[in-house]
Amino acid sequence: MNNNGLIVGINEKPSSIGKWIVLSLQHVFAMFGATVLVPLLTGLDIGVALVASGIGTLIYILCTRAKVPVYLGSSFAYITTISASILSSGGPGAAYLGLMVVGLIYAIIAVIIKFVGSAWLKKLLPPVVIGPMIIIIGLSLAPVAIGSAGLDGSAGWQAPVVALITFLTVVILSVKAKGFLKIVPFLVAIFVGYVASVAVGLVDLIAVFEGVKFFSLPNFTFIGTYDFDFSAVLMFAPLAFVTIAEHIGDHVVLGEITGNDFIQEPGLDKTLLGDGLATFVSAAIGGPANTTYGENTGVIAITKVGSVWVTGLAAFFAILLGFFGYIQAFINSIPWPVIGGMTIVLYGLIAANGVKVLIKDKTDLGNMKNLIIVSTMLVIGLGGAALGITASTTLSGMSLAAIVGILLNQGLNLLAPNKE
Repeated sequence: MNNNGLIVGINEKPSSIGKWIVLSLQHVFAMFGATVLVPLLTGLDIGVALVASGIGTLIYILCTRAKVPVYLGSSFAYITTISASILSSGGPGAAYLGLMVVGLIYAIIAVIIKFVGSAWLKKLLPPVVIGPMIIIIGLSLAPVAIGSAGLDGSAGWQAPVVALITFLTVVILSVKAKGFLKIVPFLVAIFVGYVASVAVGLVDLIAVFEGVKFFSLPNFTFIGTYDFDFSAVLMFAPLAFVTIAEHIGDHVVLGEITGNDFIQEPGLDKTLLGDGLATFVSAAIGGPANTTYGENTGVIAITKVGSVWVTGLAAFFAILLGFFGYIQAFINSIPWPVIGGMTIVLYGLIAANGVKVLIKDKTDLGNMKNLIIVSTMLVIGLGGAALGITASTTLSGMSLAAIVGILLNQGLNLLAPNKE
């Protein structure tokens, strides 16, 4: 064990090919459930999401000079915005453009941090603003989870039963499981819920795999093959600051596990650049936004293997999985009640993480300034507020709440500065 507490260090290759493969597959399994869930919920291509996840991780490794053992997967923060932009524009082109802009915002902020530092970012995005942003992301998705689980009265008995089985699988594994199983409750829940779906007649396995080819090219949608719709840009841009805050938090936690300060070396500018370029490339080929994964941080914490060689090979495996026809067919056939059972927990966890941000910072909600910021953001974000910018562009939901929160925080700080 090295001086960072790792069995296999960041730039060390595992001692054998077999161990290298097994450890890499653990990262693949850890990211798999969450990465494919985003395209399932938004209608994007699952194969593309897997390929983009692998490519994005390799881009990140290059940008950080192979100094950070991070795996990138699909971001949940953009689910609502992707779905809304597709519905409003009649196609995914607006979503792809919005996500590419997010990637560019990451890159721009990375450049600014390189030259002037990151203190300004902490002042712009304090926990009292970030916390409510994350809460809104989770709670705004609650109706989707309830509808998918068949708990809105629109489905027969099968859907709620399958959703309940899936839900209980996630809960039991999250609470009682140990080791690697505790890291992948959603992945296991997919398989358990799927078996339950087959048992109650929601899935016909013969129909699912009929005519499926072993090798299947993902449905890539390359930049330039669709019309640019700039109406979605304002919907996506504010969310970049939410995921930037998550990015910083993930790297701090990973640094605590491995005994490294990744914010200083290789530097926040390089990690943000890698994350941003990965998101840009993912959107440019028809995939979702990329983000650092807490699940893979958990894998490193359990295995004590923080090797970039391992995350790099995991990225290669993810790219291969994107071309497997049977895997794509299986994922596309997952019934919505299975998704609903998982997302009841998942979306609640996202919202709860926003509360944890406020608690960890010891945000004083007895302070009227803080209370006004949090309450205003929650009402705007969850109340359906919308602001027309142009005839075809509307700022609403999470994006509008984020802008209001940032401006309100800055304005109230001018009126009533915090006491040192």
